[in-house]
Amino acid sequence: MLLCIIINVNIISNVYLKFIEMNQIENPQLQLAFDFVQYTNKNIFLTGKAGTGKTTFLHNLKNVTPKRMVIVAPTGVAAINAGGVTIHSFFQMPFGPHIPGSTFSPDQKGSFNQRKMSKEKINLIKSLDLLVIDEISMVRADLLDGIDEVLRKYKDRFKPFGGAQLLMIGDLHQLSPVIKDDDWNMLKIYYDSIYFFSSKALQNTQPVNIELKHIYRQSDASFIEILNQVRNNNLDAITLKKLNDRYIPDFNPCEEDGYITLTTHNASALEINHSKLKTIKNASFIFSATIKDEFPEYAYPTEVKLDLKVGAQVMFVKNDTSWEKSYYNGKIGKILSISDELITVKCPTDEFKISVPRAEWENVKYTLDPDSKTINETVVGKFIQFPLKLAWAITIHKSQGLTFEKAIIDANASFAHGQVYVALSRCKTFEGLVLRSPISNSSIKTDGTISEFTNKVTRNEPGSQQLTQSKITYQKSLLLTLFDYKFSKYWLSQFIKIITENANIIDAHIISELNDIEAIADKEIFTVSEKFKTQLNNLFLQNNLPEGNEDIQDRVKKASIYFSTQTTNLLQKLKTIVIETDNKVVNKSIFDALEHLQKELFIKIAGLQSCVNGFSTITYIQATANADIDFIVKSQQAPASKISVPKHVAHSELYVELKTWRDELAEQNDMIEYMIIPHKTMLELVSRLPVTKAELKQIKGIGKAKIAQFGEEIISIISAYCEKNNIKSTQQEIIKKPKIEKPDTKTISFKMYQTGKSIDTIAQERNLAVTTIQSHLSHFVGTGDLNVTDFVQGNIIEAITEFLRQNQTRSLSAIKESFGDIVSYADLKFIFKHLENLENQK
Repeated sequence: MLLCIIINVNIISNVYLKFIEMNQIENPQLQLAFDFVQYTNKNIFLTGKAGTGKTTFLHNLKNVTPKRMVIVAPTGVAAINAGGVTIHSFFQMPFGPHIPGSTFSPDQKGSFNQRKMSKEKINLIKSLDLLVIDEISMVRADLLDGIDEVLRKYKDRFKPFGGAQLLMIGDLHQLSPVIKDDDWNMLKIYYDSIYFFSSKALQNTQPVNIELKHIYRQSDASFIEILNQVRNNNLDAITLKKLNDRYIPDFNPCEEDGYITLTTHNASALEINHSKLKTIKNASFIFSATIKDEFPEYAYPTEVKLDLKVGAQVMFVKNDTSWEKSYYNGKIGKILSISDELITVKCPTDEFKISVPRAEWENVKYTLDPDSKTINETVVGKFIQFPLKLAWAITIHKSQGLTFEKAIIDANASFAHGQVYVALSRCKTFEGLVLRSPISNSSIKTDGTISEFTNKVTRNEPGSQQLTQSKITYQKSLLLTLFDYKFSKYWLSQFIKIITENANIIDAHIISELNDIEAIADKEIFTVSEKFKTQLNNLFLQNNLPEGNEDIQDRVKKASIYFSTQTTNLLQKLKTIVIETDNKVVNKSIFDALEHLQKELFIKIAGLQSCVNGFSTITYIQATANADIDFIVKSQQAPASKISVPKHVAHSELYVELKTWRDELAEQNDMIEYMIIPHKTMLELVSRLPVTKAELKQIKGIGKAKIAQFGEEIISIISAYCEKNNIKSTQQEIIKKPKIEKPDTKTISFKMYQTGKSIDTIAQERNLAVTTIQSHLSHFVGTGDLNVTDFVQGNIIEAITEFLRQNQTRSLSAIKESFGDIVSYADLKFIFKHLENLENQK
């Protein structure tokens, strides 16, 4: 289940405010943590001993933050408890070690390490403000760096974690990451330790560490002190003796007492549960879960086949959602009766019986609503079963996050750091725990790296001053981002560059128009924005909150009006430009660059308009995030069927008619459109209006073969249009007269080459560049006077010709990128001229 919350900034949960109000005197860290999440972009590590309210904080935060939020956890159990999804499923990451920088590189099998994401998932990641990682103690450093790379790919590649804020929740003294020796041997060259805080990406962000200190689960000061010593691996002899006073040999409680055994290994838990169930003489009832549609096995909340008997000890694995709230996840009881539809359970601490029907768990996916900007949930699968499982025993690993009144702890064989502490801290009271075997110092494992890090956390806890400074820094960064146009300038430049590189297939009017647009944008937006950022930085020297600074607010209001107007004008101009080519590769490059540019401007305008009446952090965040969603939705709409006509085309009706004829003919004959008439040729036809074959012959791109194939139809369409609109053709028969051509610079180079001189010699004698002489000679390859094989090897000519046939591109840089050093730009020019000559001969 994926959990994302979007909520109006003015709607704050009364429950959460009451929660903060009740605890701010004895637990000010709760308010501090909330303020850092809400009003800064600092990454936060929220820690604390077991029972300090970390999970409560998370559940309340979900209801109040305006930031778009996703919750992930390292395991299925942890994800279910947190109300989120596993890290691997959300980020589509593989299991196994992640070498920094390798997420998007091909593996040895030629596939990509990260599985392809759906468009919906990518959109969610792009709109993400806050990523919550629960049970961070179990997350490895390499996995956190993998998350960083995914977020950079889909959000901002220049910022750690793509610019998303991280809230990492967990206790490092509890369960640790799992790693094989072979995997660690690969990773230790990159990392100081396997723990999350050794992540390269995280170390670049200077996260804030906040420790919750007030313990809610236990109230006995003596028991809390024992837990603290176990947690910190500093058990003294007196405390160890006191702890082992709870070792009761051959302890065999009454079934009515409701003890659960916590053990280190799953096999031990299964063995205890099965053997206990066998001792009950009552009949077995086996209930099979109903699984509908998509519900992954790792998220099953209980057994698919649940074997129960009257008298069996069971644990609830779900909170009661009815108004009675009679049970909760982790509550222990005994089965009194069983029917097909109802199981009755009695818990030792309750006077009443609980009637338990089947429960339903939903697997939910989320989609963005373009109108409300909320995330709508869609149920894609269900798991239906009684919310119970046998509970004479459970593994310590699966007990994390649960609370028990009475527990038998078998942890002397603990094999992982923090297991003993997790087991002991599940108990509400010291008297409620019994040790199956004595605890020894050797079974309490605490990594020295963890102790060093947690001591550092304790020593460097942030206060109100750091919070204020973080707010100031965050607000400054948002304002500087708002008035920074470097990405807009880059994408406009990239867009024009692609078009210029393909000038041979794109109308010259468009290139001229775009150059004018770029010049105006540079003068009225890009240059002005750089000057305004300098003004802002000078105002920032006051180092107070921009939201409360009248001078800053006044300048931001005026600047927002100016830049909003100019940016809107720029976006509107770009929307009126119609670019069409017959080359699919070039088309994709052009429209990808244009989409990036338009999206950048669209979001920029939304941010500027949100500041016209003054800058507010939350309002700005919401406006830009909503604009991101709006643009995504609009870009996914189906294109209009109406043919777009370039602005400069005088005879738009004829253009539409010719294009419709060409495209339909191509479809009927299973041909590519440009093979009938190239787009640039079609523009020349509309401009010059040829109505005879002689006139048609003068149109570039129409040779004898095309006149024979399509000449009659083209002339018919143009003649009918001219007659309908009373237009006379502007063409006249061109009478060729003999003329004496003066030798031009190309001809001089050509004649010198014919005498046997090399290109280098000609360049030296004429005092010209080698590339200039190559250009001269390529002209005569185009006329057929020189053979292309004099300059380029035959196998290269064949390879380039095949590449052009398959990709339909004339971009020199695209071809050069594909072939590398095998081919030079001069080779490509010779080949292009050769192909033009072949085309003209048709």
